[in-house]
Amino acid sequence: MRKWWPLAAISLGTFMLLVDVTIVTVALPDMAADFDTTLPDLEWVVDIYALALASLLLGVGSSADRIGRKKVYLWGLIVFTAASLVCAVAPNADVLIAARAVQGLGAAGMFGTTLALLGMHYDGRERGVAFAVWGATNAIAAAAGPVVGGLLTEYLDWRWIFFVNLPVCLIAVVMTLRVVREEKSAAGQRPDVLGILTFTVASGALTFALIRAHSDGWGASLTLTMFAVAVVALALFVVVESRHEHPILDLSLFRRPSFTGIMVSALILQAAAFAYLLFESLWMQSVLGYGPVKAGLYILPMCGAAFVVSILVGRFGPFPPRVSMGVGLALIAGGSALQAMLDAGSSADAIVLGLVVSGLGVGLVTPSLSAAALASVPPERGGMAGGAVNTFRQLGFALGIAVFGVIFQSRIESVLEDNGHVADPHQAAVALSGGQADSIVSAAPAGERAGVEHLVHEAFASGLNVMLGVAAVLGAVAALLAFAMVRVPAGGAPQQGRPAQAAPGQQTRADAAL
Repeated sequence: MRKWWPLAAISLGTFMLLVDVTIVTVALPDMAADFDTTLPDLEWVVDIYALALASLLLGVGSSADRIGRKKVYLWGLIVFTAASLVCAVAPNADVLIAARAVQGLGAAGMFGTTLALLGMHYDGRERGVAFAVWGATNAIAAAAGPVVGGLLTEYLDWRWIFFVNLPVCLIAVVMTLRVVREEKSAAGQRPDVLGILTFTVASGALTFALIRAHSDGWGASLTLTMFAVAVVALALFVVVESRHEHPILDLSLFRRPSFTGIMVSALILQAAAFAYLLFESLWMQSVLGYGPVKAGLYILPMCGAAFVVSILVGRFGPFPPRVSMGVGLALIAGGSALQAMLDAGSSADAIVLGLVVSGLGVGLVTPSLSAAALASVPPERGGMAGGAVNTFRQLGFALGIAVFGVIFQSRIESVLEDNGHVADPHQAAVALSGGQADSIVSAAPAGERAGVEHLVHEAFASGLNVMLGVAAVLGAVAALLAFAMVRVPAGGAPQQGRPAQAAPGQQTRADAAL
């Protein structure tokens, strides 16, 4: 049993950092009440963490290959723990958002090394089991976050969603020191500082522009400026990566259909499966009047389905990644579509079946995605591959929240305009999508409140339907791409006998096989 202790240590840290991606979703109304925040503030509490995590994963994974994977993982744990404490005692929204960004930095140090550490400790069938358990941890953490957050928020206080990290992280630190071994495979390489900087600026500016677009408008000077910054930074990133001897992301890998298919699948996975949970949580609490625990428990079936399937994949797999990824993404698309059938009279029972179907897909995709990513590069670049796939996953979540927020608010505003019962549809849409349904109803004349309440339910349901429909389309597109492009063999064995950095334009036999 001692051979599985490294898996336990790595999975414990992974669970904590991924729980913190979604744990705040059911606590947002309580945070808003304490801090008097607006919708952009609410989104940033969730998004800044995912964005910091996504923006830094590439650099962390590549740096860990050079300075030591265990060392980077441990420092990530320590930073994550310290930032959790600051989040728990934050006196206002600005401090909380800043601390969440630092927390994301620590999480990047952990998440960017987990796949490489697992690949270093396990091979053969044991590697398949390890990835299955790690995948189940991913699925459980992402889906269980709202449940844990609901329990802590309703029975203690929202600050406990951060306090609870402290003892768990301490245990993870002790376990890591005792059972995880160190390895470096790229000593002496010059770090790609410009690559890290330009990617961080590009992803941050793009997400910021999307969030501001539905509060300031698409034509606002700040929105347009941020889009321009994102384009310039991305162009610079491409130039820098093509010229650096040891880039954080080897762009030549995208010439291989398999690698491209894996990264696109990773990007869409988090958006199509998880990004809408923030808005469903707001619907359940602000429109349907559920408490945090009840709202969180409605997400639990997704968690259970993902866990069961991940365990079964470990028991009966490995399966060809193109099959497990393609089928899993198709299930995620189907689950989103099943939820997109809400009306003004719908309760949360209407989304349970769709969440279960999506959970089945998440449990099928996650382990296969990770194993396929590691199989796409030689062992000495495992940190880069793990960082890349996890970067695309978390960037998909951050961008998904921003894009879905735009779609959601736009649809709500359209419904309110068509009805004509609200004096300022835009401001009402901002308030509704920020979870302030009660303020819209109470502001209406006494004789019209019943009609306005029905309109609020109708607008919120319509916004969710359109958003979930977009998630379904994204999942279906990703499923087709996975079936068509991914050709990594089952088992996720890393490629051998290939240089870490092939010259541009060179293609080995292993490349062609992919």
